[in-house]
Amino acid sequence: MASDPTVSETPSTTSAPLEDVEPSAGECADYLERIVYFIDNELDDADCAEVRSHLDTCNPCLEKYDLQRTVKSIVARSCTEAAPAELRSRVMVRLREVQVRITEV
Repeated sequence: MASDPTVSETPSTTSAPLEDVEPSAGECADYLERIVYFIDNELDDADCAEVRSHLDTCNPCLEKYDLQRTVKSIVARSCTEAAPAELRSRVMVRLREVQVRITEV
């Protein structure tokens, strides 16, 4: 029986298939930092493509991405109440005070 020319007789020792390569902890840490910006659509197209590519090949990061996205969605749904007018007014006054101090410096 003839052997299939597309199948190697011996396993390759120089490189593993992409899905078998474990990203380094440092590499994952970089992507995990960018996931928040990715979820909020705050990355440029090139960075989005990089993050998508990493998520396609790294299950631990994909799980963390899914968790972040779920938490963000739940928080967004839970934060529909408006602050009481008195609290809102006090916060606005305080923000103006801080802005004045910053511009004076």
